[in-house]
Amino acid sequence: MAAVSGTHHNQASHRNPKSREPVKDQVNEEEEKPRMTVLEKASFMAWGTEDVLHLARYHPIPCVFAMSLLFFMAVEYTLRMVPPSSPPYDLGFLLTLKLHHFIALRPALNTVLAAFNTVFVGMQTTYILWTWLVEGRPRATIAALFMFTCRGVLGYITQLPLPEEFLGSGLDFPVGNVSFFLFFSGHVAGSVIASLDMRRMNRREIAWVFDALNLLQGLRLLATRGHYTIDLAVGVGAGYLFDSLAGKYEDCKTKAQQGTMPRD
Repeated sequence: MAAVSGTHHNQASHRNPKSREPVKDQVNEEEEKPRMTVLEKASFMAWGTEDVLHLARYHPIPCVFAMSLLFFMAVEYTLRMVPPSSPPYDLGFLLTLKLHHFIALRPALNTVLAAFNTVFVGMQTTYILWTWLVEGRPRATIAALFMFTCRGVLGYITQLPLPEEFLGSGLDFPVGNVSFFLFFSGHVAGSVIASLDMRRMNRREIAWVFDALNLLQGLRLLATRGHYTIDLAVGVGAGYLFDSLAGKYEDCKTKAQQGTMPRD
């Protein structure tokens, strides 16, 4: 028994060094391997000419945006800022200057255009409420509620001055020459929300009509100085944004209801 145990001991003593040697060699190799810096690991370090050409060919829009970034950085850092004593500079006002003078000399035309614009706002409101109350699809209504709540908060926080050449009308919405927030345009955002819903329901012809009327509405609002250009541009973006948020809200509620439903 002692001989057998001694034999096992000798075999174990011969095995252990051999089993440890590869581990030591592996550790030594890892220690000797040079560590790459963050810059060496960076993705762009592996780029070649073909990658750059591929980027320009298959992703032209981001490339245009990159060039635009450089251009507007140069414009911003060299532009003379508007002094505090001057009215805001608005390119849309300059482009619609002749139309503004044309409408200013014809008060009756201004009233008619305001009335048509109010009718268009009524069309937006009617459609958005119809989708919820009649068709049972609340997304457009939720988007409009989100949008007008955000507009009210932002419009109160930053109250822009009314343009000096504003052409008001008692028939313009809100009717009665009452005060209103300039930033951002609820007229434009509401029309975008309605148009997006129409496209989801394949009502493309009506959607195109709403888009055309929205464009004419924006032109009139600039010509009558009822909104700054930035109000209209943000209004378009707000329509898309809050429609998307309303869709995410519906998805979350649907998933939550499905999660609480009893399983068979």
